[in-house]
Amino acid sequence: MTDSRPTAPTVLVVMGVSGSGKSTVAALLAERLGWTFADGDDFHAPDSIARMRDGHPLDDAARQPWLGRIRAWIEARLAAGESAVVACSALKRAYRRTLIGASPRIRLVFLEGSRELIQSRIRARHGHFMPATLLDSQLAALEPPGPDEAPITVGIEEGPDAIVAAVATRLGVPASDICGSS
Repeated sequence: MTDSRPTAPTVLVVMGVSGSGKSTVAALLAERLGWTFADGDDFHAPDSIARMRDGHPLDDAARQPWLGRIRAWIEARLAAGESAVVACSALKRAYRRTLIGASPRIRLVFLEGSRELIQSRIRARHGHFMPATLLDSQLAALEPPGPDEAPITVGIEEGPDAIVAAVATRLGVPASDICGSS
């Protein structure tokens, strides 16, 4: 198998609203590429998780320390020469600027789908702190990435394997170079 790592370390930020499949797709993508994975939810402070669990969306001020911790993780991966994938809602352009800055080594993967599909997924999952009632606040806050952000935009109608394959294709990684592909 050919090494699927780019010539320079790369970090993919898999973004979208809650229920779009960020964690599932990012983890699978990292596994298939042989890259390090982190879930942005793991960087939330306990009080932020409690706030969301109680049905209250986070404001920009509450998100800044969380985004800073994710950015530090990204910078540490790049400094260590590791390619990685992190799942993070990154709903607003300002949040993405915090995470990515002007680094060409950090790429954005935007998972987009209809409100109906996402809501059905949120209602079907169990054990996650984000209630379905916060979907509307996430959709209201969402600023889809523009062409200047060079996102890899993928619809979520297909299953995780198809989404990962689409992202890998856009990255220029041949299917034969993805672990677990046939």
